[in-house]
Amino acid sequence: MSAIHYRHADVDGFNIFYRQAGSPDKPKLLLLHGFPTSSHMFRDLIPLLSDHFHIVAPDLPGFGLSDMPARDAFTYTFDNLANIIDRFTEVVGFDRFIVYVFDYGAPTGFRLAVKHPERIAGIVSQNGNAYVEGLSDGWDPIRTYWQNPVEKNREALRQFLAPQTTRWQYTHGVSDESLISPDGIALDNYYLARKGADDVQLDLFLSYQSNVALYPAFQAYFRTHQPRFLAIWGKHDPFFLPPGAEAFKRDMPDARVQFLETGHFAVETHAKDIAQAIREHFAA
Repeated sequence: MSAIHYRHADVDGFNIFYRQAGSPDKPKLLLLHGFPTSSHMFRDLIPLLSDHFHIVAPDLPGFGLSDMPARDAFTYTFDNLANIIDRFTEVVGFDRFIVYVFDYGAPTGFRLAVKHPERIAGIVSQNGNAYVEGLSDGWDPIRTYWQNPVEKNREALRQFLAPQTTRWQYTHGVSDESLISPDGIALDNYYLARKGADDVQLDLFLSYQSNVALYPAFQAYFRTHQPRFLAIWGKHDPFFLPPGAEAFKRDMPDARVQFLETGHFAVETHAKDIAQAIREHFAA
């Protein structure tokens, strides 16, 4: 097991924090986290994979220890998040890599794949959606904001930023909550409580509609390029449903789809299973 290094990259003046592990001569693996977490969510997975891959796990802009500039200095959209992570991969020398996408990491990583298909050696989607049938009714309050982005509908979404909601995201669908470390929940709530972080996240809720609009482009990429693909899914996810995982096989018949008896944050309870599946599917 190789050591994990904690680094910062200057991406055209934007500070991106990232975790790095593994030998540079191994296949490259980019880990992209979701809402409301950071690369900290991969703390158990990285050691299980670092002997097999050269791993880089950045904090997305506005998350974790990466820069969170004021909203009048940076527009928080998924296009902009993807553009910075795109440049980040160039800065750290990731010219061809497998990308692991989770939650918000999925529309970020899929944008990279559409833009640079030659750079993608494979994709792991852990509860990272690209199909309308994967979206649950839990998205309805956010859909309302998309359809009518007035202040009342924006304010209604603050419930998703509450500490109890963070905990619920981690524990929903988990049979034994004692398996969920409280540290990740506490850290996520700390980052969400920073001045200005609430409006950053509300801006991204609004921008998420752009991801749904891009689903046909993502699916066209899958059909055209047929990347080596693993969908490994917490089957009790309240936001991204199992049909979203199964739909990948419609465009990529050779995709491997595996369900886990857990919730949204599957890596919290099933890091070993996820690592084993990745090694089996991708390790040289």
